[in-house]
Amino acid sequence: MEEVKNIKEINQEKIIDQIRCLGIDMIHAANSGHPGIVLGAAPALYALYAHHLNFDVKNPSYYNRDRFVMSAGHGSALLYATLYMAGFDLSLDDLKAFRQIDSKTPGHPEYGVTPGVDCTTGPLGQGFATAVGMAIAEAQLREKYKIIDHYTYVLCGDGDLMEGISYEAASLAGSLGLNRLIVLYDSNNVCLDGSTKTTFRENVAMRFISQGWNVISVEDGNSFEVISKAITQAKLSEEKPTLIEMKTTIGKYSELEGTSKVHGSPLTEEDISQIKEKMGMRDIYFQVSQQTYEEFRYIISRRCENLNEKFMEKLEKLPVTEKEELEFFMNQNKKIDFKNYIYDAPEDKKEAPRETSGKVLNGMVPKVPYLIGGAADTFGPNKTYIKEAGDFTSENRLGKNIYYGVREHAMGAITNGLSLLGYRPYCSTFLSFSDYMRPALRMASLMNLPNIYVFTHDSISVGEDGPTHQPMEQLLGLRSLPNFDIFRPADANEVIGSYKTIFQSSNPSVIALSRNKCSILENTRASEVEKGGYIVVDTPNKPDAIVITSGEELHLVMEAVKNLRTKGVSIRVVSMPNLGRFMKQDEEYKQQILPVEVRKIVVEASSSLSWNQLIYNDKYLITLDSFGASGKYQDVYQKFGFDPKSLEEKIDNLLK
Repeated sequence: MEEVKNIKEINQEKIIDQIRCLGIDMIHAANSGHPGIVLGAAPALYALYAHHLNFDVKNPSYYNRDRFVMSAGHGSALLYATLYMAGFDLSLDDLKAFRQIDSKTPGHPEYGVTPGVDCTTGPLGQGFATAVGMAIAEAQLREKYKIIDHYTYVLCGDGDLMEGISYEAASLAGSLGLNRLIVLYDSNNVCLDGSTKTTFRENVAMRFISQGWNVISVEDGNSFEVISKAITQAKLSEEKPTLIEMKTTIGKYSELEGTSKVHGSPLTEEDISQIKEKMGMRDIYFQVSQQTYEEFRYIISRRCENLNEKFMEKLEKLPVTEKEELEFFMNQNKKIDFKNYIYDAPEDKKEAPRETSGKVLNGMVPKVPYLIGGAADTFGPNKTYIKEAGDFTSENRLGKNIYYGVREHAMGAITNGLSLLGYRPYCSTFLSFSDYMRPALRMASLMNLPNIYVFTHDSISVGEDGPTHQPMEQLLGLRSLPNFDIFRPADANEVIGSYKTIFQSSNPSVIALSRNKCSILENTRASEVEKGGYIVVDTPNKPDAIVITSGEELHLVMEAVKNLRTKGVSIRVVSMPNLGRFMKQDEEYKQQILPVEVRKIVVEASSSLSWNQLIYNDKYLITLDSFGASGKYQDVYQKFGFDPKSLEEKIDNLLK
């Protein structure tokens, strides 16, 4: 393309139509997908990739690249067609394998699977909120290291903005003044079930303005030039994020254009033929014009040539400490050295696990540049406020305490965005409210992000707040998530062991903590937590039974077992702070801790279903399969049979 001196000589509409054709061909080949967004939003994606998005097709992980999040994840065919045309490592065969097993072009965009995909998306609203986390990370990195200066872009649709998470995230983004966040809103007034007139009548522009956003309206969403000018205008914003509302036609050129029928079903062959005829394209599946292919890449290369090399030159000129810190954000190793942490135990050897957790975080966060986090209006009860770290605000980008407000769902997704930029983020709320975060937790698991979730008030011992605040099924739900580590430590020793293990791992982790003061036991050991379960109290000879427990219940079991010992009953006590980790140990270790020939009893004030992989007879499960009750936590324990005396009687009866 050396001979092309002026981009105006290039027929850019032809490139857009080529992207459209590839997108609908992919959906036709798979007999599955969403052609409406391909035909309607192709001009927007073209405008972004051709004229604004900074990236390096040869090095998709180039750190200072602009991030793009396809929040409307059902538009994956549009994204893959654009990435292919832009020169990323995708072939026509990859496009032909759309939505097929083990392909690089899965049904919805997946981080780590497709070159050029910055975030896994699909559940509507998740991408929007995750992008807010990316923008927070960029704002802090830009302030601290100066050579970071990228934008975060999002393509979203009506469905994304109907989801409550987008409202939560947009509100926080406006409050924080994340001016390098630009959202392209594909506004076509159609959703899967029909026109949005029945479900979504609000004035979206006014909604975002009220949340502190800059809003630009584009009446002709089929014009890439008008969209491009709007993006240029958005980049001039110095104090606010920007929403560009583009009025588009879903399924443009289709016989079904403007209707919900073109949203999520493949087009007929006849419709595809007439669409291509309208656009002046050849009616051959996966036919690509070499000229449009080269012209698109030429337009991009003029703007993005040697971006990575220029960035690396700037990186080399940074002071050594800053260079090393920034390199951590750029690499995949997110392990944190915990050796230098010194724990200061209280004189009476009693401390609530949440207090110990707070000490660990306060000891580590100020020292580790890539640790950052916050709470959903629960800094006080979660003990996650970092005293020496400052608050992240529109005025202070270097603060490391993020006030999420009462926005658990957005907090979860924003945490994912922080992680995708290289942080080891944590967030916190009550364990019972982790349900508000479930979709975001699931996305963290899918992307294998090293997030830390600090969930306090972990059982019926919450007491007076009653069953709405007392978790019962939450541990079961969290333990069922693939690729997640769920820690429920019993005391300060196990809290420290949990964090030590978490900091040395690279997958998402939950630490569930009691709010009540617990004795720091002589027999608990931080070093054993990484194995998931270990012996806390043993017997000189073969025990009559083994009691397995976790968290605060360990203290109740210890007292009950002590009383049983006076009756001549021999009990081994096993602390199980991480059931999942224990189940992954080798058979020799598991047999050493839980020999097959000895009866086993589980004590946990949580759902029985967590323990069926260890206990096959339900009568040996002293668990909780009902909601709690409001009252003093000792009385609640007694009501449900978890006080030491009740446990003593239950264990004794089981052994008789």
